[in-house]
Amino acid sequence: MSEIKIDTINALPEGFSSKINADGAEALATLQSQSGAGNDFLGWLNLPNEYSDADLAEIENATRVFEGCEFVVCIGIGGSYLGAKAVVEALSDSFAAFKPSKAPRILFAGQNISEDYLFELQELLADSRFGIIVISKSGTTTEPAIAFRLLKAQLEANVGKKEAANLIVAITDARRGALRQLATEEGYRTFVIADNVGGRFSVLSPVGLLPIAVAGFDIRALLKGASVMAAKTSADSDENAALTYAKARNALYRSGKKIEILVNYNPKLHFLAEWWKQLYGESEGKEHKGIFPASVDNSTDLHSMGQWIQDGERSIFETVITVEEQRHSLSIPSDEANLDGLNYIASRRIDEVNKMAELGTRIAHIDGGVPNLKISLPKIDEYNLGALLYFFEKGCGISGYMLGVNPFNQPGVEDYKRNMFALLRKPGYEAESEAIAKKL
Repeated sequence: MSEIKIDTINALPEGFSSKINADGAEALATLQSQSGAGNDFLGWLNLPNEYSDADLAEIENATRVFEGCEFVVCIGIGGSYLGAKAVVEALSDSFAAFKPSKAPRILFAGQNISEDYLFELQELLADSRFGIIVISKSGTTTEPAIAFRLLKAQLEANVGKKEAANLIVAITDARRGALRQLATEEGYRTFVIADNVGGRFSVLSPVGLLPIAVAGFDIRALLKGASVMAAKTSADSDENAALTYAKARNALYRSGKKIEILVNYNPKLHFLAEWWKQLYGESEGKEHKGIFPASVDNSTDLHSMGQWIQDGERSIFETVITVEEQRHSLSIPSDEANLDGLNYIASRRIDEVNKMAELGTRIAHIDGGVPNLKISLPKIDEYNLGALLYFFEKGCGISGYMLGVNPFNQPGVEDYKRNMFALLRKPGYEAESEAIAKKL
């Protein structure tokens, strides 16, 4: 079975030195020994290998809770929804919403506070049988708590309180928090978010696995890919793709490249990039340090962002994910009139044209002063997505330590919450409310 590869040719800056290699080896050793900052949040490191057959069977059996449901709403924010959405979107038919489905359709809520979004979601669910997966360690995070309050009330009104309890699964803390208390009181089926697994590293926990399984995808293959990648990224060697990635991006950062653009040429990977942006942005953006993570979907965005990338400020580098094998085969037909001038590529596969667009763009951007890393993904399936998710997680841990920050905390996330609570006059925030009023 072919594996994920990374190509750094034409990307490394001049002066890529033994210092980068030494820093990478030290960061990897710190991560593997679990001796660095944030080491109480390293439960994800060995997670792919820690599931017993019984554990996986429990997750798979929980999908039966939602038999007969047209929709299952996954309520969560940040890592509590992005990983699941990334995998479900990547594996789904692009037009699944318009085709019959044996599995429930996965919808997401609690990732925003949009009144229109929530109203329209409730309107969609009004005449449908639906279930809820609610994900929160505390149960009090504002965005998911609002969504859960609304949808729980709607579900209870639709089917009654007792049946609603059978259609709700809570993924939460093992012992404490508002959601754990409610789940115990109401009798919800529950799964645990381990204390040592942070939200952005939780996709291979029940947080991601349950929604992915409900959508009808193979979580065992997903974990197998992650497990193989975990083994391949544990040692300091040229075969460690995650280490190579972390060293390359830090070398580029030290040379003045402050923005990394994750590029895909397959729209199924759009939300993989959204997950990646949270993973790296929240892990590395500290102490006024960190590479800014951005993304584009090509060739679409070549017609919107291509000009800036080609000729704009030279503070960027690109990491291109290329998918080697497509699920389907489709060739360009010949046309006698040839008014569009495409007969020169008639009979060629569309993927060949896409690959040439990718290669041509990489050459142009490299010539324009934009270093390019390339990650080769054999194909989009559960096994390879599991490997890719773990590759990025491991690369993130190594890269954060190379940067000199704690990759596993997020102190800056709390600032907006304090201001929001003060503005809403939440009990306990009286002093903050008075202080912020003076700024307005």
